[in-house]
Amino acid sequence: MISNEIRYFLAVANTGSLSAASEQLFVAVSAISRQIQRLENQVGVPLFDRHARGMVLNEAGEIYAHHVRKNMLEMEYALAEIKGLKAVRRTLIRVACTDGLAFTLLPRMIAAFREDNPGVLFDIKVASTQGVAELLRSGECDLALQFSLHAERGVEVIGSWPAPVLLVMHQTHPLASATHVTLNDVSHYPLALPQQNTTVRQLFELASHMSGNLIEPVITCDTFSTLFHFLLRTPLALTICSAFTVLQEAETHGLILRSVGIDQLSQRNLQLQAQSGRPRSAALNVFMTFLLKQMNALEEPLRQRWKP
Repeated sequence: MISNEIRYFLAVANTGSLSAASEQLFVAVSAISRQIQRLENQVGVPLFDRHARGMVLNEAGEIYAHHVRKNMLEMEYALAEIKGLKAVRRTLIRVACTDGLAFTLLPRMIAAFREDNPGVLFDIKVASTQGVAELLRSGECDLALQFSLHAERGVEVIGSWPAPVLLVMHQTHPLASATHVTLNDVSHYPLALPQQNTTVRQLFELASHMSGNLIEPVITCDTFSTLFHFLLRTPLALTICSAFTVLQEAETHGLILRSVGIDQLSQRNLQLQAQSGRPRSAALNVFMTFLLKQMNALEEPLRQRWKP
């Protein structure tokens, strides 16, 4: 709340006279005049040049008015932020994602977000690429995080980051120190692959067919954690994913990521998606802004983790 002195000061400054301010505020001219004089006494200098036609801010008055307006605007921002914070604390956010992103990326992001927003609740739905798109279109989720080859109809892409398909292997694997890795090289080692309804598997098989290397996996599963733990316990095994999927787990478990240098395996992007034209809660906007900042910060360090 602002004092009467400030309200009357701004009214006179805006209207240019005591009588005009009186009409605007429905307050007697004498009352406004007394408050202005009191304010000038507090400041220690006159704030207006007084003329027969009215009152005009002098240099001191211009400075004072500038800071008063600035402080009022900051107060409005503060109130809006507090109201938004209150809304954030009461909101459930529904997120749909594919399995690889549920493995480590999304849990880490949500945990970090909730450090400053402990009242926000999350409902995570894990589905195939087609399933995630359908959940978003039907309004059954507020936000989607998934690997994509192209823009989806009726979907707004909030953020997009390159997510090439990479090989994951132990640092002690024979291919880890190879100058260049080909799909023919891969065919000599146990390969763990996701199932065929995933974009990563489809891209890998397309690249394999085009290079003339038909590689049969020793294990397939629709849950990346299964492939990951098989890899950890099989020193010569390989699997495929993006750098976003394994994040710090690769370094923690002594794994490295290698590219096989095939265009088909570089076509994917990781996308943050929302339904076009749908209203968004304060909590959702705050979370989306947080994700964009975190993902942008991750992109370059992750790019440096894989070898060509």
